[in-house]
Amino acid sequence: RLGLERADTAEKALTVIVDLLEKYGQGGNCMESQMAFTYHNSFLIADRKEAWVLETSGKYWAAEKIEGGVRNISNQLSITTKIDREHPELKNYAKSQGWWDGKKEFDFAATYSYVNTARMTTSGGRYCEGYKLLNKHKGSITSEIMMEILRDKESGINMEGGFMTTGSMVSVLPQQADLPCIHFFTGTPDPAR
Repeated sequence: RLGLERADTAEKALTVIVDLLEKYGQGGNCMESQMAFTYHNSFLIADRKEAWVLETSGKYWAAEKIEGGVRNISNQLSITTKIDREHPELKNYAKSQGWWDGKKEFDFAATYSYVNTARMTTSGGRYCEGYKLLNKHKGSITSEIMMEILRDKESGINMEGGFMTTGSMVSVLPQQADLPCIHFFTGTPDPAR
């Protein structure tokens, strides 16, 4: 929300988020119940001209500029070796912890995945299923298809049970500045409704 409030481009929003992350960190319980459950966040950040994926682990982060195709996130690290921006100490910290030897190519997901305070055991399946659904419609994704994907329960995209998906958002961002951007939000706790 602060990225949206304080920036007028996707890259500037990325900068707002990482500056706040580096200054204040992240944390807090992800549930309203007494059960302690935390994880580190990932963001899809887009404007009319460009898109970024930002993934975090504590105060450390990596960002990938999306050059084309489809891309998704799902409560796990997915940025591997294509890192376009990073925390200035990302690699040195990994090296100091013995997670990376400094010789082989740096892979953010492989290096930082097990650092998170909690891992969602189903996130890998959700990530892969989401990627499959997006690729199935690659080149012809409409807002209706995107809504269909976000409603999909079989894939785990729309979770139910102990952890529930409580909202979804679909945005249409035309590259032509004279066309309006359109944003759809779920009006109920269950995106399938």
